[in-house]
Amino acid sequence: MLVYPPTETVDQVDDYHGTKVADPYRWLENDVRRDAQVRAWVDAQQKFTGDYLRRLPERADLHDRLTQLWDTPRYGVPVKRGGQYFYSFNDGLMNQAQVLVQTGLDSAPRVLLDPNKWSDTGTTALAAYFVSPDGRYLAYLVQVDGSDWREARVLDVSSGEDCDDTLNWLKFTGLSWAADGTGFYYSRFPQGTDDKFHQVAQNNAVYFHRLGTQQSDDTLVFNNSEQPHWRYDAQVTRDGAYLVIDVGIGTDRRNQVLVQHLEADQNPWFLVEGFADHLACLGHVEGELYFLTDQNAPNGRVIAVRPETGVEALQQAREIVSESGNVLDSAQMCGTQLILRYLQDASSSLKIVDLQGDNAESVDLPGLGGVQTVTSRQWDDEVFFDFSALNHPPAVYHLSLEDQRLEVFKQVQVALDVSDFVLKQVFFESKDGTRVPMFICHKTGIELNGQNPTLLYGYGGFNVSLTPDFSISRVLWMEQGGVFAIANLRGGGEYGETWHAAGTRLQKQNVFDDFIAAAQYLIDAGYTRPAHLGVMGGSNGGLLVGAVVNQRPELFGAALALVGVMDMLRFHHFTAGVYWIDDYGSANDADEFDALYAYSPYHNLKPRTYPPMLVGTADTDDRVVPGHSFKYAARLQAVQQGDAPVLLRVESAAGHGLGTPTSKLINEYADYWAFLFHHLKA
Repeated sequence: MLVYPPTETVDQVDDYHGTKVADPYRWLENDVRRDAQVRAWVDAQQKFTGDYLRRLPERADLHDRLTQLWDTPRYGVPVKRGGQYFYSFNDGLMNQAQVLVQTGLDSAPRVLLDPNKWSDTGTTALAAYFVSPDGRYLAYLVQVDGSDWREARVLDVSSGEDCDDTLNWLKFTGLSWAADGTGFYYSRFPQGTDDKFHQVAQNNAVYFHRLGTQQSDDTLVFNNSEQPHWRYDAQVTRDGAYLVIDVGIGTDRRNQVLVQHLEADQNPWFLVEGFADHLACLGHVEGELYFLTDQNAPNGRVIAVRPETGVEALQQAREIVSESGNVLDSAQMCGTQLILRYLQDASSSLKIVDLQGDNAESVDLPGLGGVQTVTSRQWDDEVFFDFSALNHPPAVYHLSLEDQRLEVFKQVQVALDVSDFVLKQVFFESKDGTRVPMFICHKTGIELNGQNPTLLYGYGGFNVSLTPDFSISRVLWMEQGGVFAIANLRGGGEYGETWHAAGTRLQKQNVFDDFIAAAQYLIDAGYTRPAHLGVMGGSNGGLLVGAVVNQRPELFGAALALVGVMDMLRFHHFTAGVYWIDDYGSANDADEFDALYAYSPYHNLKPRTYPPMLVGTADTDDRVVPGHSFKYAARLQAVQQGDAPVLLRVESAAGHGLGTPTSKLINEYADYWAFLFHHLKA
């Protein structure tokens, strides 16, 4: 029997609509950077976990092989501005990707920005960059220790030197340049307190920053003090005629739309009121704004509206691309055409139509897989996009619309023969008879004898669609004899808004039922059996793992629950948690409390035998605060019966995943895979 570090309990009982709910580990919600008692507890857990993982005989070899596989050049999808091409590049083991620029498709690139020089530990990262329309300036967002907070800076592309512009208190924002390149629009939050890693995200506002000025002089464009939980994303149309402001209330894509006629110097007015549908502005053509929307079309369509008609615009919209049986996942203008990205049973496809929605042509893709990024620009005739699959390393493609020539711009070469892997898609029935897809990938010729270590991955929330994308860590799992499976659960966006809504709020149990049914399919089909079946998920996927392990602990041989939302009654009290109410509901509502309390991972732990569990979080995760994982791990250690370990792994100077340096990623996955293989091969 393992002896875990001692954990103090407190007599904390809350009343939810007459139901008394104990919360004995409430003190572990405190900020680990500011509370000495929490810090000491985390240090003790880290030592316990570190000692355990270092003793695993598989870890050293897995770490070495991961390092070999990771040591290969990787490329981002270029954007073209001012006749120049800008894209990210990592030579393999760089902690952070650089930004390169080149003047032609075949020209030699030069390093424009190198985040590896920003810190000795590699934990200061480039979160995003935005090039001015003329290619003269590059505005970029800096992320420290994985936090969601960003600092904006501006680089002169010609000299490679930073300008004096520095902006702070940015979170969940892009930067949209004015057409003349004199400045950009962005959203920010008010200056916060010292406890910025816990404070609730509220009172967002849109500003305009003019180059060469102080942030204190930025112009307030829009806010609404009566709606503190609204968030904004501002976009300037390519011709500079309109500013379009996306108004959201959470992570749900449903939004309101504000429009400002910049040439007439008007204040923003509502084009769309109410949070009934999703609309994403694609551009402006001859007095019409083009939108991708799910209004009256759960799978998506493209419409054109005349903004001067105000809130009547949607009723008078002109349909450009009608809804189809596949989900229209994204759309972009390029030249006088639209680039449409569809999801067909959770695999990507691309089509090109003209601005009337006619003359459709398909882009030839290699097979099942995912297109994550498409870059194009109105009035240009070039498109870049990426494609990858579990058995197809990432490639960046260049498509010339002038002559329809499709070429590989950059191709990742990994130190292993991926042709040895087979990728297939299967469908299974969930508890209520719903047909659910799943991708399965493994080495060719495995025997379906129930003995294969198998890892089932899922998410199931926030309209996020999982495609079978390439991953170095997943390649290693399969190279070592493992089967990797991705279940496309309800709550995601694989089949449009209807599929998403079926896994939200009072319907959330559908997501867990889908995942359990996926596990049962892998067992019934002979891939594995419970002792050899692992489950993995992060964030909302961490919640997923916690819930299904509580409901069916005997079904799994090991589990990774990473940066999970584990306390479903209090998530909205911290940072971005208020934005998740759209998907989860809130314990403030009596009916939603009942649903949340029924599956909340932290609250449904009880004395019984659980499979080996590795709970992961990071000390500067200010999206899903680490207190979720701290409380869950502490309670799970207290109720675990038998010898199966319950480990808490806390990454230092890291956040919710974005910006994690390569060296930390290699260490993380060496720990994860060593833990899983050790327990699933037994």
